[in-house]
Amino acid sequence: MSATVSVRELADAVLYEGHVLWPYRRSSLKNHQRWTFGGVYPAAYALASSDRSAVQVECLVEGAAPVVETEVRFLQVVHRQAVDDANEPLDELGGYLTWDETTERAVEVPGVHAAEAAQASAEIAAGRDVELVDGGALVRCWERLDGHVDASLEPLTPDLHKLCVRVVNDSAWAATERDGAIRRTLLSAHVILRVEAGLFVSSTDPQPQFMEAAGRLCNDGLWPVLVGDEGDRASMLGSPIILSDYAQVAPESPGNFFDSGEIDQMVVLNILCMTDDEKREMRAGDPRAREILERTEAMTPAEMSQLHGVVRELRPV
Repeated sequence: MSATVSVRELADAVLYEGHVLWPYRRSSLKNHQRWTFGGVYPAAYALASSDRSAVQVECLVEGAAPVVETEVRFLQVVHRQAVDDANEPLDELGGYLTWDETTERAVEVPGVHAAEAAQASAEIAAGRDVELVDGGALVRCWERLDGHVDASLEPLTPDLHKLCVRVVNDSAWAATERDGAIRRTLLSAHVILRVEAGLFVSSTDPQPQFMEAAGRLCNDGLWPVLVGDEGDRASMLGSPIILSDYAQVAPESPGNFFDSGEIDQMVVLNILCMTDDEKREMRAGDPRAREILERTEAMTPAEMSQLHGVVRELRPV
């Protein structure tokens, strides 16, 4: 697996962690309040709820003249409303319930050089999309979302720099109820960093000569971990969930779940044990949940056997 592929796969696992919680159904109490981590909320709601309206990741970069590219990825809520031919609201149509989906968004900051700073805006206009189906339509709507990303590369010594990336929600939303705020939130926000002419320094286990500088870093809501192939220091992920350096998606996994920190075999068995009515609700609730269900039901005995467990390595203790 190349570093580029593994970084993207790991970032996708972070992006959709907890997207829908087990048992993946709208009627489940735990799914009445979704997307509970990694949110960058409107300032008014953040102040009232003690959540964040900005997150920040800092890390060290070796090199005399490094250049760092930044990509911020997040989800935005899209409300899916079923309506009949007379445009009257329905609870279900065409095998889909009225519920919330998400769409992926990204903001890129051009390469930042030493002793420089850059900013990029996230300006997403409110929108509406109509999908015609038998008996009516599925109307998808999303709210305006405004934000920005600041990135700077500060020299600490001739061969060491501090990178700071700050993601801010600027949405003009003054109310403090969660349902409205969540529709103007950067959900599961994380930062992918790539460096040229330099090397990232592990924040989890920095080399002795970097310990003091690493101890002065300020990370808020995001934690920097090295990603890619073991030993590669060209890519870093600012993650909203706790990960180790060089975390990997298990090669035995049949595909992404919304429970990437769990054991795939347990998730698969739980899905297969659902009743037909429970599966119908899971299928009708979210398109990504539908894909998980169909993929799981199509698994072969050989694919199931791969999930029993693997010894990755043995080493003397």
